[in-house]
Amino acid sequence: MPYINKPRPYKKEYQQQKARDEKEARSERQRARRKMDKNGKDANKNGIADKREGKDIAHKKALSKGGTNKDGVSIQTRNRNRAAGGAMSKPPTKRAATKKRN
Repeated sequence: MPYINKPRPYKKEYQQQKARDEKEARSERQRARRKMDKNGKDANKNGIADKREGKDIAHKKALSKGGTNKDGVSIQTRNRNRAAGGAMSKPPTKRAATKKRN
């Protein structure tokens, strides 16, 4: 809880989000989910396509690298999609492991 003795700077946070183009990426992800839910089969009528339940929509070219929905999307498990490009995406190489020991 960082803002205990002072008000939260909403205006500053909003400016930072605009500077990082977070809104556009979020809206692209929402559009991809909505399109998948609209066109996919929904047997249990909960508003989520059956093949997407418990999974993420993964963009073939990451939104952070300039991708869009037109580049294509796929369905991946949450763990695999959220680890892509992060520390968990590649196992350490043999060379990197030896450098850490020295």
